[in-house]
Formats: sequence, structure tokens, C-alpha cells
Amino acid sequence: MHDSDHEGLLRTRDGGEQRVTPLELFFDLVYVFAITQLSHRLLDHLSLRGVLETLMLLLVVWGVWVYTAWFTNWFDPNRLAVRLVLIAVMLASLVMSVAIPEAFGERGLMFALAYVAIQVGRTAFTFIALRKSLGRSHPLSTNFQRVLSWLVASGVLWIIGGLLGTEARYGVWLLALAVDYTGPVVGYYIPGLGRSRTGEWTIEGGHFAERCQLFLIIALGESILVTGTTFAEIEASAVAVLAFVVAFLGSVALWWIYFAHSAEAARQVFASSEDPGRMGRSAYTYFHLPMIAGVIAIAAADELTVAHPGEPGTLASITLTLGGTALFLAGQAFFKWAVFGLLPWSRAVAIAALAGLMPVGFALPTLALSGAAVLTVVALAAWDALAYQGHVSSLRRSTK
Repeated sequence: MHDSDHEGLLRTRDGGEQRVTPLELFFDLVYVFAITQLSHRLLDHLSLRGVLETLMLLLVVWGVWVYTAWFTNWFDPNRLAVRLVLIAVMLASLVMSVAIPEAFGERGLMFALAYVAIQVGRTAFTFIALRKSLGRSHPLSTNFQRVLSWLVASGVLWIIGGLLGTEARYGVWLLALAVDYTGPVVGYYIPGLGRSRTGEWTIEGGHFAERCQLFLIIALGESILVTGTTFAEIEASAVAVLAFVVAFLGSVALWWIYFAHSAEAARQVFASSEDPGRMGRSAYTYFHLPMIAGVIAIAAADELTVAHPGEPGTLASITLTLGGTALFLAGQAFFKWAVFGLLPWSRAVAIAALAGLMPVGFALPTLALSGAAVLTVVALAAWDALAYQGHVSSLRRSTK
């Protein structure tokens, strides 16, 4: 390391855990709005096409946020240059979020330009700063040269798609997403430069884990916000109050099974990992995505449940309620597998129970179906608690 102004942009790695800074928390406020836009868009387009469009937009929103989380893991947000980059990314993210409702309509180009400006601009800054501070031959410098090349290639596709009509836009943007999400898997391979290895992605695991945990809380917060807003707009009744409580308990149960035991244990494993880059890529960059998608689907289902608790289930409400919950549990199962090396069979049992509710969903009121899904998650949380207590007890016996 050289004593230079550019090197001063990097976080100090002294063996301790990096802290999440106030600016990073402030940055996340834009993504509170983005998640709200996604859940409302899903409610406004309750069809297979609407679900696929919302999923594509979520992939974009998550891509911007998680790449920025990697960025702030290396670069110190308390430095002026880094702070200005984050503020610029915030502004562009706000523009991108505003365009979400009409991203497949009149604001497609606006959405694409904002996304490309964030990804290419932030990565170009990273590449230049690393090249000047660490030199051309350093693995991080070479890695971000590869990343920048991939993002420029996908950026061209995003802008072309924004210029095309809706049907053609689908195909081009799907190709752009494939480029964006394939890059980390293949090490951003570039002819002549080769591919990077996850061992070169020297991130601090504790900080990155905490950042992803905070984003999941943002998603859960949207569920609570939707529940409260919907309940405030309808006439209070016993069944409406019950629906409100069930929706709230559902959010608590999801929080519980993620944060009660596994989140902190995973953070510790991540922080002490010999290859934190690999774990950051799989467990956090990829496997947090289905959990967040599931929470957004559940938030939309909660609005339907609180607004129409006594009405029979529809294809949309059943899919959002059961599918969203199953998606969250599947994501968490793969997350635990990536971190601990074990695929928890309890999640598979819970997903099977949710699938078993599908055939009777049309015969049940929306509230009853939601209650059954919440009870499934509550039972899973209770099972986790018992398993954890059993594990702790066995450890105590073995140390005596």
C-alpha cells in the first residue's frame, strides 16, 4: 500500500470488523422507495406478465444495491470522493425508482439510462481509483477492469431495449440481465485478461453480511407499511382487525426465522471465511434475492388479505401468499446451505406443506389461507428454536 490520496479512499483493513456508516443507512432510504414501487407495481399488474416484469425490475434494483454494497465494503464512505459518488448513485437510483411503474412503457429509456449510469459510472470510478492507488497488476484493479467491461456490454443492451417497443424490449432486457447475472459466475471472463477468482475479492464479511441483512429489513418494512396503510383506509371490523394482526404476525415470523439464530451465525462464518468472496457471491448476492422477492410478493398478498379478508382466494392471492412464502423459505434454505454446507430439510417440509394448500386455496377465504401460511412459518420458527436449544444443550454437555 502506498501513501497516496487515492489509497486514502479505501477502508482501513486492520483485522477488525468494518462498520456500516450513516451514509450507507441514508443511501438505503432510496431503496425503501424502490421496494414500495415494486410492490405497488405488482399489485397493479396481477398477471403472469406483471409478475415477470416485476421480477425483472427487482433484479435491476437488487443489482444496483448489491454492487454498491460491494463498493462500500472496499471504499470508505467517509471520504469526500466516495461520499460524492454515493450521493450521485442515490440521485440516479431515485430517478430509476420513479421510472419503475412505466419501465415497460413510456419511461423505459429513463429507467435504462439511470441504471447504466449507476453501474458504469460507479465501476469506472472504482477502476480508476484502484488503478492509481494499487497499480495495474493488483488483482482488484484487474478484476474491476473485467467488471467494467461486462457492465458496459450489458449497458448497451439496456439502452437499446429502452429505445425499442415493449415486446422487443423484453428480449433485449432479458439478455442484458443474463449478462449482468452471469458475470460473477464466470469470473467476468475477458479474452486476454482471463477470469477473476473469488479469492481475489477481498471483502470484509461482517460488514457485507450486515448490509444485506439491512436490505432484508427494508423489504420486511414494506410489508408492514402496506399492512398499516391498507388497514387505515378500510372500515374497521373484527375480521379486518384479525387480518391486520395475521399480516403483522407473518412479517414477524419471517423476521424470526432469518434473524433469530442463523443471521448472526452466518455473519460470523462469513467474517472468518478463507474465501469471503465466494460466500459473498453465492450466499448474499444470489441467495438473498429469492428471499427479498418472496417478501415483496407477501407484501402484495397482505394488502389483498387486509382489504378483502372474507373473499374467496383468487389465483393472484393464492400465488402471492403461498408462492411468496415458499420463495422466501427456499432462498433461506439455499442461503444456509451456502454458508453452513447443510440444506435444512425443515424448509423443504414447510414448502411441501404450502404446496399442499394450493388445491384448497380457492375454497378458503383469503384470511384463512394467509393464516395457514403464517402458521406454517410460525411452526418452522418454533422448530428452529427447539433445534437451537437442543444444539446448545449438547454443546454444554460435551464441554463438561
